[in-house]
Amino acid sequence: MILGVGTDVTSIDRIQRTLDRFGDRFRDRVFSETERNKADGRRDSAGTYAKRWAAKEACAKALGTGLRMGVAWSDMTVGNHAMGQAAMHVKGAAAERLKQITPIGHIARIHVSLSDDYPFAQAFVVIEALSKNDAVLT
Repeated sequence: MILGVGTDVTSIDRIQRTLDRFGDRFRDRVFSETERNKADGRRDSAGTYAKRWAAKEACAKALGTGLRMGVAWSDMTVGNHAMGQAAMHVKGAAAERLKQITPIGHIARIHVSLSDDYPFAQAFVVIEALSKNDAVLT
C-alpha cells in the first residue's frame, strides 16, 4: 500500500546562488557528509545538490509533515543502492514519522527517483508499506 507521495522541482541556478552566498554553512546544514562528498566530486556539483535538495523536500511531503513537526534536512540522506539507484535514508524525527505512518505488521520502503535537465532538478518519492510476509519475498 502507498503511505505517501511527494515531488519537488527546484532551480539549479537557485541552489548555485545559495552555495555561492552561504558555502559550507548551507552545505553543512542541509547535506550529509556522504551527499557533500558525492556532489563536490562531480563537475556539476550544483545540479547534484539540487537533486538531493528536491529529494529531501519530496520525502518530507511524502511523510506528510513537510519540513516541520521536527523533521529536519539532516534527518534525510540521499544515497545510492549497489546498482546506482537513488535511495533515501531517514533518521531522527523523519524515521519516527515513518514509523508512525507505517501500519502494524508492515515494513516501509522509500522509493526515490531523481532527474535533472538544466535549469531544473526534480525528485519524486513514494513511501510504500509491505506486509512483513511480502517483504521477505522481495
